[in-house]
Amino acid sequence: MSADSQPTQPLPDPEAQWVLSSPTSPPRRRRRWPWIVALIVVVALAIGAWFAGDAIARSIVKQTIREQAITQLSLPADQQIDVELDGAVLLGLIVGSLPEVRVASDDVPLGQLTADISVVAQDVPVHGGGDWSGAYATATLDEAQLEGLLATLDGFPADTVEIDAPDVAVTFELNALVTKVPVGVALTPRAENGDLVLSPASLRIADAEISAESIVQQFGALASTVVRDWDVCIAQYLPAAVTLTGVRVDPDAVVADFEIDSAILRDTSAQENGTCS
Repeated sequence: MSADSQPTQPLPDPEAQWVLSSPTSPPRRRRRWPWIVALIVVVALAIGAWFAGDAIARSIVKQTIREQAITQLSLPADQQIDVELDGAVLLGLIVGSLPEVRVASDDVPLGQLTADISVVAQDVPVHGGGDWSGAYATATLDEAQLEGLLATLDGFPADTVEIDAPDVAVTFELNALVTKVPVGVALTPRAENGDLVLSPASLRIADAEISAESIVQQFGALASTVVRDWDVCIAQYLPAAVTLTGVRVDPDAVVADFEIDSAILRDTSAQENGTCS
């Protein structure tokens, strides 16, 4: 074979191009995790904004309730009033009612009396015109506060009152010729037709228990003051929408329970104090 001649090379097979081509790289997968992170950040910011808004709304509502309580009850401007709100306040303002509102304050003046008051109301309407599902109040009276209440009763020795759970102890003096006989009476309180009623549960003379019949036989008509029920009208100290429903004597206080009609939210007559006949 001469130098001018070259061996003939076969033409590439078109069907075999893959042999000559370099491998094609697979398509790059798009990274989605930055979008997930961004979504989480947005959600976190939204939640943070919601809670920040709820905190602001909670603070405003609490302050408004305090101011209204001070105004409506004519309390001193520095009166300590605790307000608690359950649930999401911002959502409650949007839907039109607050799930639960609790208000408490000590030494609240009620006319000539004072008491420690706590109130719980459920589903409280915020736009007016509605009713709550329930509202209840508790008034707690220590011995001095109870004495102030019972001092309004004519002929009742309020200055001898002592809390002796489950009763209230008091001492009457009955005249027997030239001497006075102290009679200790244990009075059991109850709620009746919205009034507080004190009924004698036991009587004692010289540390000995004595029956009501024996007292009447010995002292006659004079004994009527120690064997009778004492009706204590409290309507004059409370709005007409507030009704006494129960009372008990704890070791250091008398606790009275009340129910509050939602008419107090819109009816001026329900907001005014009741009367005693």
